[in-house]
Amino acid sequence: MADDKDVLRDVWFGRIPTSFTLYQDEITEREADPYYLLLPRVSYLTLVTDKVKKHFQKVMKQEDMGEMWLEYEGTPLKWHYPIGLLFDLHASNTALPWNITVHFKNFPEKDLLHCTSNYVIEAHFMSCIKEADVLKHKGQVINEMQKKDHKQLWMGLQNDKFDQFWAINRKLMEYSVEEGGFRYIPFRIYQTTSDRPFIQKLFRPVTAEGQTHTLGDLLKEMFPAAVTSDDGEKKYQVVIHGIEPMLETPLQWLSEHLSYPDNFLHISVIPMPTD
Repeated sequence: MADDKDVLRDVWFGRIPTSFTLYQDEITEREADPYYLLLPRVSYLTLVTDKVKKHFQKVMKQEDMGEMWLEYEGTPLKWHYPIGLLFDLHASNTALPWNITVHFKNFPEKDLLHCTSNYVIEAHFMSCIKEADVLKHKGQVINEMQKKDHKQLWMGLQNDKFDQFWAINRKLMEYSVEEGGFRYIPFRIYQTTSDRPFIQKLFRPVTAEGQTHTLGDLLKEMFPAAVTSDDGEKKYQVVIHGIEPMLETPLQWLSEHLSYPDNFLHISVIPMPTD
């Protein structure tokens, strides 16, 4: 892959200042102060919020504590989505810190998956990586790796070790010069205004004639309203890792540099702020 290590580092070390507040109806023995954390964009909420749970455990009885779940302005936050995606999708035009509400009762079964241990997160993460590699290399790269390499990818994410993770992940980003890119780009396009969780289809990084596909080309095919509107007015922001990449950016470059650790490009299409 093209070695833009600074971009990879900036993406990996992106942080979101966050305030966690206990839901007002939770039963406590004394008042619970908010808890503040810098959340890593590339990680998962259930992987990095143990400290939050322990903080609120101090003011609650054990019998009043069910499985912890988090919400923002009434929307339960899906732990199996990367943190950066959740923020971009639900809170990207709000002032920091990100104010998340903590619950220990009334788990929203219809909206969230249960997460009983880190093994559940690891299984989800590895299945995403395998799916991405099927799209990129017919699954050949991930299948040729040893079990310890798979473990190193997971431990690198879990322990926030950039070099440990990328020592293995770079193999998943390689392709031959003749191919000119991956077979297909692993991407998902999300919007809050749709009942559909996300858009995901097969899309190649280059045309049959060898022309480079851009982010704009992808959006024109998958979500045309994000790039054009009848009156010429911009109606949507297209956000990846908290930034709006230029629509002319080659999709292959984005896939190599702005994918999350699960090897997918998670693209948020959000309505322009009205105020």
